[in-house]
Amino acid sequence: MNACPGQLFFRYRNAVGPVVFLVALLIGTPTYPLGRDDLNLALDALGVCVALLGQALRIITIGYEYIERGGRDRKVYASTLVQGGVFAHCRNPLYLGNIMLAVGIALVVHSAAFYLIVLPVVGYAYVAIVAAEEVFLQGKFGDAYRDYCRRVHRWIPRWRGWSRSVAGMRFNWRRVLVKEYNTSFVLVFALTVVKFWADYRVRGPAVLPSGTALLFALTCWLCGYACVRALKKTGYVKA
Repeated sequence: MNACPGQLFFRYRNAVGPVVFLVALLIGTPTYPLGRDDLNLALDALGVCVALLGQALRIITIGYEYIERGGRDRKVYASTLVQGGVFAHCRNPLYLGNIMLAVGIALVVHSAAFYLIVLPVVGYAYVAIVAAEEVFLQGKFGDAYRDYCRRVHRWIPRWRGWSRSVAGMRFNWRRVLVKEYNTSFVLVFALTVVKFWADYRVRGPAVLPSGTALLFALTCWLCGYACVRALKKTGYVKA
């Protein structure tokens, strides 16, 4: 696959997702499966579980082995070939976690726009990004990377030997807090908003919580976010 689309998606990856999600929310029409409340609740529960599993995968990955593949000048870059922790079982666990987040939110919204627009765009974007990264990594690390690819799947984790992979490693909660707090808070906010939005579009304003309850929840969320961000920015908690 040509690396150019991957480089483009990598460069604008933080903007593509939110824009596509917002467009899908505005043009999509949420529905209840077969018009049934119980099936809708079951789908909501499934969506939340998938999203939380995706976030858990991200947290475990970052806690055991941080990857420096965040780019340089918004281009694909890596100084070392990370192969420890979760990366010993899946080559792209963070991207897999992001895809699971998208699938989980789509299940909660249950809108054709999410299934037909968001998921295909997100899926293609990460396939393209991974292709671009693989070109870069193979060029930089050569045989070491090719051997890594032979041993570890690109997407589907194989958890055999997990205890050996993390033997002698210490889970770094401080790094998780510093590096992952934003994604965690945004996920909670996004799941809450899309749930209320979907119910509102199907059943009207009667299903929404009171203004007082919404204000209280938003205040708690903002205070929590501000506290964690302050701990990071002041250097009180360092990765």
